[in-house]
Amino acid sequence: MPQIAETSPFLAEPGYQRLVEILSCMDSIAVACSGGLDSSLLLAVAHLTLGERVLALTVVTPYMASWEIAEAIEFTAQLGVRHQRLTLPIPADIAHNPPDRCYRCKRTLFTELKAIAAAEGCAWLADGTNQDDLSDYRPGMRALRELDVRSPLLEAGLGKADIRRYARALDLPVWNKPASACLLTRLPHETEVQPKLLRRVEAAERALLDLGFSTVRVRCHGDLARIEVHRTEQARLLEETVAAQIVAALTQCGFRYVTLDLPGYRMGSFNVVVE
Repeated sequence: MPQIAETSPFLAEPGYQRLVEILSCMDSIAVACSGGLDSSLLLAVAHLTLGERVLALTVVTPYMASWEIAEAIEFTAQLGVRHQRLTLPIPADIAHNPPDRCYRCKRTLFTELKAIAAAEGCAWLADGTNQDDLSDYRPGMRALRELDVRSPLLEAGLGKADIRRYARALDLPVWNKPASACLLTRLPHETEVQPKLLRRVEAAERALLDLGFSTVRVRCHGDLARIEVHRTEQARLLEETVAAQIVAALTQCGFRYVTLDLPGYRMGSFNVVVE
């Protein structure tokens, strides 16, 4: 279990105190835990605030990276929080990756999670949506509102910088973890979601992460891979030895062409045409 010390001056900030107050009023809570920074901080603070009245819930689908699931399992075990996993197939209404897939997916997944939370006696189901999520195309937030899912980080007015600061103050191992998103975001809209494409993308991103790149997206355009990394890491990616390793790895994953996206990593780059 992480040695969580609530002695940092950051934890006296109004934002953190608002989060604690919100959670204190919730009696009991089930937290949708993806293994990412946001839901992990929410789970940790809920555990500190509500103790055993907290349940972690993780959905396992073919479009979630295997290492994210593994990290969610490891983190909840370290905290000592009750944890249940729900395995679901690709919902039929997102099988062709529609532009509103996030709404349809969250509607399906959180309906299932609400049923589990209710069966376990939890007063609320919550997720890690935060203030910064309002700046991107997020149709899934409508599903959360419709299902009365709480977003305590958003309610407390916390953005990513706040969340990262508080996670570091609590000495959580995920404090510096890059942002992540499901593998469907690597495919163009109106593309058939094939498990083999998802595994190809997952393997390609794992190869790049293993080479030391901090944030990676491999956007899949058929047999062409469009790699997004931060601009500050592009020069290293183009070094002859590193580039050769990447081409070899992604070719082995099943890509025929390997390209670098010059604008660099940005959240939801396939959403540009939607907006």
